[in-house]
Amino acid sequence: MKKYAYIRVSSKDQNIARQVEAMEGIGILEQNMFIDKQSGKNFYREQYQLLLKQLQPGDELYIKSIDRLGRDYDDIQEQWRYLTKKINIDIIVLDFPLLDTRNQVNGITGKFIADLVLQILSYVAQIERENTKQRQSEGIRIAKEKGIKFGRPPIPIPKEFEEIYKLWKVNKISKRKAAKMLNTNHNTFSNWIKRYEKNDETTRLSCNKK
Repeated sequence: MKKYAYIRVSSKDQNIARQVEAMEGIGILEQNMFIDKQSGKNFYREQYQLLLKQLQPGDELYIKSIDRLGRDYDDIQEQWRYLTKKINIDIIVLDFPLLDTRNQVNGITGKFIADLVLQILSYVAQIERENTKQRQSEGIRIAKEKGIKFGRPPIPIPKEFEEIYKLWKVNKISKRKAAKMLNTNHNTFSNWIKRYEKNDETTRLSCNKK
């Protein structure tokens, strides 16, 4: 039986010292520490994959906290089952004593307890995601009702637009030629036309009412 540690930070400039110190404190050798400096969005990480090739039934894998293993609880559950049931190792999460598959409480195995805890954590994370989306949706709705606009502000229509617009309107130049003359692209010029004509129509209607 060997003891291994898996250490992960999300980027190369983050410090691994705290995790390394914790592993040294429980007697894990440096050569048995596998360290990745990348996102936890999936498990296709170089050092993690090397670790999988080293693990044998009965080995112990130590992790400082559950989010060092991965970022998504559904993926973590799948990987946890692979490690504990397919490879048949024990996993110990130092910051979360319930996630220690070696434990046994009143005849209930640590693997069963850990599976249950991970399911609860996954459920809580899913509920939080749904609540966050709901709060965002409600916030956007309220903001829109107050007249707050989202997205990038429209590109201002340049002062030279009207003259070039009139040339385009009487078919003296193409839309692409007009856009080039205004140092913009075809789509932006088309959007300017819509805004200009809408504003022009609004002005005419206002004058007629007077």
